[in-house]
Amino acid sequence: MTAIVQKETALDDRSRYLRRLVVRGLEGGNRGHVGSSMSLIEILRVLYDSVLQHRPDEPNWPDRDRCILSKGHGCLALYALLVDKGYVAADELDRFCHVDGSMGGHPERGKVPGVEASTGALGHGLSIGVGLALAARIRRRRNRVFVITGDGEINEGSVWEAALCAGKHRLQNLCAIVDYNKIQSAGPTRDIQDLEPLQDKWRSFGFAVVEVDGHDVDALKSAFDALPLAHDKPSVVICHTVKGKGIPFAENDPRWHHQSNFAPQVLKDMYASLERR
Repeated sequence: MTAIVQKETALDDRSRYLRRLVVRGLEGGNRGHVGSSMSLIEILRVLYDSVLQHRPDEPNWPDRDRCILSKGHGCLALYALLVDKGYVAADELDRFCHVDGSMGGHPERGKVPGVEASTGALGHGLSIGVGLALAARIRRRRNRVFVITGDGEINEGSVWEAALCAGKHRLQNLCAIVDYNKIQSAGPTRDIQDLEPLQDKWRSFGFAVVEVDGHDVDALKSAFDALPLAHDKPSVVICHTVKGKGIPFAENDPRWHHQSNFAPQVLKDMYASLERR
């Protein structure tokens, strides 16, 4: 089992602000993957604030780093960062899952600026990332590729086919990130398909591995700053997170994987959970 001890990580103002953007999208669409989005916030925050080379005013800049949200159902977290960085107007969150909006329940490339791949049919993101990393090498470009997967998602065999390929080609410009919140749509991962020993699995596929508290901004930045973890291997950062982080009544509860038809009081309670303490 992992040596990481999950601690109670307090949320700062920025993390609460980004979560309020997620709740705005939940309110706009009256539906959404609550738990899956809230566990992702700090991972995406650190990537977009401190790690990725990207240009919001030039989303298709050829030398940008690529960030693929393979667990596309957590898209509200990605949308929050794209709004925050200026890729998309904030009022698009009010039209989440509306026919006249751009933001669907899974991210679509070509429809939402800054989205690198259309995802949500789980298990495909790492394969896309392998292709992008190989293309960058062939073209002698220095951009990197980051692929965020869910822990339930890595039940998919296609993930491990892609991992075999990444290890074979020694793609040091590729980093897989596992949002390891221990709960998937039907219950705990340990009951549905136990992933442990997870570090050993990735190492056996040729990856260099590090584990980190996925809500600790400084720890995440240190892990990403150390990339590549080995000069001749792809990297994987296993992020231990809390499903529903920041919404106390949703934390670690599989019933909040996805919700719809929110009662007004529930939305008020979500916003209240994210006010300054």
